[in-house]
Amino acid sequence: MTRSTRRRVETRETQAREKAVTEEVVESFDFAESDRFREVMQSLVRHLHSFARDVRLSQEEWSAAVDFLTRTGQISDDRRQEFILLSDVLGLSMLTVGINAPAVEGATESTVFGPFFVEDAPRIELGGDLAQGAKGVPCYVSGQVRAVDGTPLAGVRVDAWEADEDGLYDTQYEGKVTAGRGWLLTDDDGGYRFWSVTPTAYPIPHDGPVGELMKAAGRGPMRPAHLHFKVEAPGFEPLITHVFVAGDEYLDQDAVFGVKESLIGHFVEHDGGTAPDGSQPTGRWTQVEFDLVLAREEP
Repeated sequence: MTRSTRRRVETRETQAREKAVTEEVVESFDFAESDRFREVMQSLVRHLHSFARDVRLSQEEWSAAVDFLTRTGQISDDRRQEFILLSDVLGLSMLTVGINAPAVEGATESTVFGPFFVEDAPRIELGGDLAQGAKGVPCYVSGQVRAVDGTPLAGVRVDAWEADEDGLYDTQYEGKVTAGRGWLLTDDDGGYRFWSVTPTAYPIPHDGPVGELMKAAGRGPMRPAHLHFKVEAPGFEPLITHVFVAGDEYLDQDAVFGVKESLIGHFVEHDGGTAPDGSQPTGRWTQVEFDLVLAREEP
């Protein structure tokens, strides 16, 4: 954004005028039907106006911000969500996770949702192929979905999705490609398992407005290698999380601040041999076990 070289001198008169504008806008929400809507919007106005006064926002900077948000909306569609990406790189996504995730000892920690989840992922069978043609080193992923008290959770839907070895999600390819994503139901012991590909580090999309922001900030776009999970079960808090690859060089510089120590998994490397499902892969493959522990909903 352009930095204005003209900074208006603040006087008691300008301060009073600016405060009057803020209060007028705040009061315009006094009769909102929803108490929560009124609370959120009045707080937003106060903080937004305070920000503008704090940095003495210029007309040029305001115009640049409007253009940035306009282009963020224009590049977003049902397969790319630039606003979620913006929320991620500003740390708002992780802050919201921290505010809302249950602080229950023993439960799997939550992290960012990311912009690449889609609702119409295909169902796969237990032990099936989630890769569906995604490029990469084969990886056998397994674990148990259970409650904090150890109770196995049977018949629970587990969604998983990831990028391929080129660091791209299926939604980033031209056409309606579906690969590296799917969902399954846990077995009677809460177990889940599937084949996919070994996660690789990749840059977040940086060919749009968010990329411009990152470049201006002198920040890198890389995310450490990870696999996404979404788990929902009746009576339990929904879980959105990742498993990160231990030893990845970007674990301490995640562009979206999503890494937590408890979410780092050990992807064991193999060369041939027999996999846990009895198959005999040829060449290199990896294996990771990652349990997904859910917290019960508060009454």
